[in-house]
Amino acid sequence: MTLKVGDTAPDFTLPTDGGGSVTLSRFRGKKVVLYFYPKDDTTGCTKQACAFRDSDSDFANFGAVIIGVSKDSVASHDKFKKKYSLPFILASDEKSDVCERYGVWVQKSMYGRKYMGIERTTFLIDEKGVIRQIWPKVSITGHIEEVLTATRAI
Repeated sequence: MTLKVGDTAPDFTLPTDGGGSVTLSRFRGKKVVLYFYPKDDTTGCTKQACAFRDSDSDFANFGAVIIGVSKDSVASHDKFKKKYSLPFILASDEKSDVCERYGVWVQKSMYGRKYMGIERTTFLIDEKGVIRQIWPKVSITGHIEEVLTATRAI
């Protein structure tokens, strides 16, 4: 599925860190920064998570919540969240159903080897559940500032 700006964000319910669950539609009335990342506790994913952590209160000031999604287990999310004091929800999509619905489960290539993985992507969803911006193939440097600026603008 290819999502575009103006589409309604596909609803989902996923298990989260701390043994809970998250349902996207329960955040209607708030902005949602939904970011998909490849793997807990890897260099790039840690840098991205910590940058979101450091700006969490800024996003909250603009009425936004942050939700990170990867295929890692809930137990992995618990460790990752505790290790880096991450204040936002980490959801586990172990079967990659949500990743597929959002179009971020893609074929990747490293050192000539092809494999399926998550393409680092961020979606900004407005209070009505409509996708307002999509950042595919995210480069972490400067990304959080771009997302924060877009969040402030809607």
